[in-house]
Amino acid sequence: MQKKLSVLIVTSALLSLSACGVFKDRTEESKNVSASKLYADAKDEMAGGHYEAAIKLYERLESNYPFGTYAAQAQMEIAYAHYKAQDPAEALAAVERFIKLHPNHPQVDYMYYLRGLINFNDQIGFLSFIYSQDPTERDPKATREAFAAFKELVDKFPNSKYAADSIARMNYLINAMASYEVHVANYYYRRGAYLAALNRAQTAVTQFSDATAREEALFIMIRSYDKLGMFDLRDDTQRIFQKNYPDSRFLNPNAKGDAAWWKFWAKTGPKASPRDAVQ
Repeated sequence: MQKKLSVLIVTSALLSLSACGVFKDRTEESKNVSASKLYADAKDEMAGGHYEAAIKLYERLESNYPFGTYAAQAQMEIAYAHYKAQDPAEALAAVERFIKLHPNHPQVDYMYYLRGLINFNDQIGFLSFIYSQDPTERDPKATREAFAAFKELVDKFPNSKYAADSIARMNYLINAMASYEVHVANYYYRRGAYLAALNRAQTAVTQFSDATAREEALFIMIRSYDKLGMFDLRDDTQRIFQKNYPDSRFLNPNAKGDAAWWKFWAKTGPKASPRDAVQ
């Protein structure tokens, strides 16, 4: 019995040494792959939509060549790969890490832009176009965070190639935030909470004066004032409404409404990819 136990121990030790040898060989093999080869392989995986495989290659590239030309680019690509893999938490973590490590990088503006896109896509929702769901019916937390990210990009880098698109998305998000207030105002109005409906509609009017949703917000205010018996304020608001929106669909029950403003991005879709700095 003791002899068999000794044989078992020796065999296990030999297998362990063998495994260590294989692991060491693989590690050495990984270290011997050039940065350009790792980068090319990772880009191939990205092109094929194999984002997890690409991330592993970019991480190996960064680990093996932390001070090389490819390291910072690999970090950017990791953030973008997580974004494409629809993993916003990991994508945002990678973005924040890059900004912290490379605040003066010539392409750091792209990372601010990507931060906005990650929250922007979360606000829209990947299935909203399929099911024609108005994204303003959901919690606006991601909307506010996306707006803040795009605004920070525009404020810090007004000449960035991403500034114009960021401004366009900010305008969209303003409408989204205003429409959320209108959505909540309608919710309260339908339930007879007219004062609450009035307050939410007023928020949309005062805080988002240029938003498309301002028209409906004013209309809700008119109806809420009427229900509350505040007829002077109702008439004043109605005069403002008719002056600004004389052809409003809310004044004509048979009028056809325009296509929902929030479907604007369905035509083009958010796009982003890291600018390849490696020559």
